[in-house]
Amino acid sequence: MKPAIVLWLVVVLTGCSGLAPEPQVSDYKFVVLGPEGVPVARAITAALRCPDIVLDGVVRAMTVRMPAATIPLRPTRSAPAQSKPSAFPVLTCEAVIPAGTQRATIAGDALPLPKVNPQRIVVIGDTGCRILYGATGAQSCDDPAHWPFARVANTAAAVSPDLVIHVGDYHYRENACPAGVAGCAGSPWGFGWDAWRADFFEPARTLLAAAPWVVIRGNHESCARAGQGWWRFLDPRPVASRQDCNAAVDDDIGDYSEPYVVPLHAAAGTEFIVFDSSLVGVTPLQPATLMYRNYHAQLTAAFARTAKTPRIFFINHHPVLGFAANPSNPQSPFPGNAGLQSVLQNLYPAVLFPPNVEALLSGHNHVFQMVSFLTAQPPQFLSGNSGDWVDQPFPTPFPPNAQPAPGAAVQEIVASNRFGFMSMDRVGTGWVITAWDLDGAPLTTCTLGERHATCAPIAEPWVRR
Repeated sequence: MKPAIVLWLVVVLTGCSGLAPEPQVSDYKFVVLGPEGVPVARAITAALRCPDIVLDGVVRAMTVRMPAATIPLRPTRSAPAQSKPSAFPVLTCEAVIPAGTQRATIAGDALPLPKVNPQRIVVIGDTGCRILYGATGAQSCDDPAHWPFARVANTAAAVSPDLVIHVGDYHYRENACPAGVAGCAGSPWGFGWDAWRADFFEPARTLLAAAPWVVIRGNHESCARAGQGWWRFLDPRPVASRQDCNAAVDDDIGDYSEPYVVPLHAAAGTEFIVFDSSLVGVTPLQPATLMYRNYHAQLTAAFARTAKTPRIFFINHHPVLGFAANPSNPQSPFPGNAGLQSVLQNLYPAVLFPPNVEALLSGHNHVFQMVSFLTAQPPQFLSGNSGDWVDQPFPTPFPPNAQPAPGAAVQEIVASNRFGFMSMDRVGTGWVITAWDLDGAPLTTCTLGERHATCAPIAEPWVRR
């Protein structure tokens, strides 16, 4: 018998006998931290079954979080003519990583495991490429100068973080690229896997491999937008019944999730509160509304859970005590989020937060920003300049009497609308916080401790002391 025929028979017989296992395939794999800091491994694959996870040499099966599916068109923020069904031709797989695990791999690739006391944290936010029907223009998603998220992510990975925080808004490609805009021509769009892959997973690949992530839900991940992908790919918790955003009738469930706590540094007594503010608007909430009742109960529970923790970071998407540029009247910048303020005011009049809240981390406004106060409110940091079009600069000098909330007297505001990210480095019980541009050059360095922050001036506008 000829050698070629023998080889062909070996291949055929091996395949028929089941002796050749199906290759382990995973397009993307990463780790998200859930309640109490429990690490959850995720894998996204176009294969027919989930890959195995290997934990300290022991092979274990991953479970299917979400099967491949095409979700029928549901009401979205866009008209039906600018929308389409959401196609997810991939499995989302997951497995909890037990405490004490020293090594974990999926398809031969090592996963980043959480450190007991992370020393360097990277914070990014508002990363996607904006394509929105009816908006003025669209980002040139194919041009790294116009949409530099991959560059930002690679630079952030190069600083060797122990932990990554994304403060929300991963997905912006809601509608088809407008005719005549060459920079986004042919871009995937809608809320299915192709848009999620292009807008987040592929450009974030190196940063997903660098460290575990704490993920915050933004307004672009609400149910009428990319909520299906949020629950399918990112949220670290099991998906409750009717919470997947597939049916608009269930949005009162899918648009809310309970806050949770991620312990950060045992010796320093530091924890994160992760809060889902994805649906909040910009006006005060009325106590009779579902949103007010939900947020009031959730914030009460979260602050009770952390009452004995010396230092808390409150992390959500919408800045409670930050400013936003006002294009129509630059001398009157928009204040912080009035919807959240209206609930917090009921819990902690004037100061809004309990005294153990060290600082606030948010995005939403497309800038780096730090605001500290002469009054007792905690400082607010924003890291929303990592990909989507940046906001226009504030006027110089910054309006002297502007307040982000009634009675919050500003001591210092430092901000930049250059693309980049933020890092937090542990120093004793405090932090050194650095704003970086997309190539890794520092824009400013801040110190944070005892509920007070101060930053070095930035060599461009936007500094007020």
